[in-house]
Amino acid sequence: MSRPPLPPDTIELLRRPNPAVMATLRSDGTPVSAATWYLWEDDGRVLVNLDAQRVRLGHLRRDPRVTLTALAGDDWYTHVTVIGRATELRGDDDLVGIDRLSQHYTGRSYPERSRPRVNAWITVDRWHGWGAAKDSDQAST
Repeated sequence: MSRPPLPPDTIELLRRPNPAVMATLRSDGTPVSAATWYLWEDDGRVLVNLDAQRVRLGHLRRDPRVTLTALAGDDWYTHVTVIGRATELRGDDDLVGIDRLSQHYTGRSYPERSRPRVNAWITVDRWHGWGAAKDSDQAST
């Protein structure tokens, strides 16, 4: 697996509104995954946003290790997985974070305005890609 920084073409892929799956760890160490929206930030971190009452937010608070796999929307064989930690959790009191994500994916503000939300920024420790995004540190076979 490669370490940051990611190559420009891989960053360009991650800037798109791709389908993505995020995995967190339950208290017994079992991984659990869920589809999610994400944003690649200019500082090289990944923004995700969670309903404050969802179980996976509790997972991140207890154990910040996380992976996120983004699949190229036009070619799912091409995908990038980032492995890291949720290094910052902050209440999204004005829903700015979820609105950024919703605008990125749907072109509209997030419709549900009554439930509290939390922004989580993932710091990338390692990454790997496949297909058109294959990283150079992977074996060729």
